[in-house]
Amino acid sequence: FSTAVAITEQPVSVSVPVGYSFTLRCRAQGRTSLQYQWFCQYQSDCHLIPGATNQDLPIIAEQTQLYTCRVNDLHRNVVFSDWVKVEVHQCVARGLPPQLWQGEPVIVLNPSEQWVEVGQPLQLQCAAMGVPAPSYQWYRNGNLLEQQKRKKLRIMHTKASDSGTYLCCASNSRGERWTNAVDVHVGEQSQPTALCCMSPDKIALLVGNNCYQHHPNLMAPVRDVFELSRLLEHLDFQVVSLLD
Repeated sequence: FSTAVAITEQPVSVSVPVGYSFTLRCRAQGRTSLQYQWFCQYQSDCHLIPGATNQDLPIIAEQTQLYTCRVNDLHRNVVFSDWVKVEVHQCVARGLPPQLWQGEPVIVLNPSEQWVEVGQPLQLQCAAMGVPAPSYQWYRNGNLLEQQKRKKLRIMHTKASDSGTYLCCASNSRGERWTNAVDVHVGEQSQPTALCCMSPDKIALLVGNNCYQHHPNLMAPVRDVFELSRLLEHLDFQVVSLLD
């Protein structure tokens, strides 16, 4: 026995610049002819969209909202699609995609360098546009952080081991993009240790280039710098690691 009405294609969340035109799609099947009705929710206000009674809902992005589609048959059987988010970016002058943008991720907010006391909370933030909306994955020193899969990385009580170089990958079915790599200093002074304070005969300067103008970003330099740093520190070197 199957349900009288079943969604066969769910609408998909998107993250787009203000003014961007696109279409949300919903498809369903049933035993009789079907009727569609779209709804939107802004903050706590949810309402029916007048005239939005087709399978496709054309939208010109103006503000971030949630959408769902109600489908019913002639026997009053009803099903709702998933709620999807249309995230609209108002200020994306530098990251605005070109006219031929196909929906691949575009980074519009990079994380910033942080100095945090041990035990205090840490938050790093990034954002990307994409169709469909990108998923996120954070890395520290080139290693995947299994639990950090949102735009905002949060650590409630930092430890010294949370220090390191962080970056995030935004990806969807059309590609992936990496944010800038930034350093997080936990329990350190507000400024990096000056080179003049280090032993002059045991200093190692490591530079990893991660961003290229005409080549996709690479993960290997981040990982290589981290591994070499650990090796040199075991040999009693003072290591200064720089990216890009």
